[in-house]
Amino acid sequence: MRQWKQHAADYLRLRRQLGAILAWDEHLLGQYTTQLLADDVQVLTTAHATAWAQIPAEVPGHPTARAARRLRAVKGFATYMHALDSAHQVPPHGIFEYQHQRVAPYIYTEIEIAALVNAAGQLARGIRAHTYPTLFGLLASTGLRIGEALGLQRDDVDLNTGMLVVSSGKFRHSRLVPLHASATAALQRYSAWRTTHESYKQPSSAPFFINRDGDKLPYANARKAFLQATTAAGIHTHRQYPRMHDLRHAFSVKTLLGWYRNGEDVAAMMPALSTYLGHNDPANTYWYLSAVPELLAYAADRLNAADPHRQVRS
Repeated sequence: MRQWKQHAADYLRLRRQLGAILAWDEHLLGQYTTQLLADDVQVLTTAHATAWAQIPAEVPGHPTARAARRLRAVKGFATYMHALDSAHQVPPHGIFEYQHQRVAPYIYTEIEIAALVNAAGQLARGIRAHTYPTLFGLLASTGLRIGEALGLQRDDVDLNTGMLVVSSGKFRHSRLVPLHASATAALQRYSAWRTTHESYKQPSSAPFFINRDGDKLPYANARKAFLQATTAAGIHTHRQYPRMHDLRHAFSVKTLLGWYRNGEDVAAMMPALSTYLGHNDPANTYWYLSAVPELLAYAADRLNAADPHRQVRS
């Protein structure tokens, strides 16, 4: 079957019409359909899907978790294809048993963030050297999810007031994200640079972060650049594998630590941080208190100070 790419595009379009985002699924299905074409597969089978899911990764990680994630993307596509033709097989549940555990965050230091941004600017000349330092700096200074940053449109970035309108969040809830003056200045420099290098007739309708073709910057490209930059900066090693999402964690932890150190009423301010981060459940924000030992120690000290008869061990 030579129409695998078109079938995958139709499947993704249908799912997105129903509200799904599927940015990473699109990347995985691009790889999978390329493999289907290379192997001249005519009908989807569980055996072929599971074999593809287990292809070793270039970057070390948890092989079972990776295989499970890849097979989930294929399963959705296979279910769609099975509805069109029952000859296509849908992989059953439980092939790759993996109990999800929330990954402990990697908390970047200010020095590491500066090294990352600097390394990103050295990746190559042209648009990459301008785009990736700005993108990674924005993630570090705002705690945006990578999908939210890549989903920004020109109209979403108000460089006069230093405000972002995030409308492509995880839960489809729009929110306003105020920017620090330094972040606004960085976005202004990037915007001015790309304006002189693009040919859009209607720049306001274009994505804010673009690739060399002027299209929305794909997640896979950003992920590859991040790996290259963290490796060049000495942050990514054979023993530690920091993620882009950890920039969001680092921002959250830095904010909370600043509040504790300044003696702020953290409990009263937590809802504001939850809103700023776009957390649907405030528990996701409070998770940092147990995930980061220094924060847990501050919280315990605060409780002990409030009630001398109660001793909370950190």
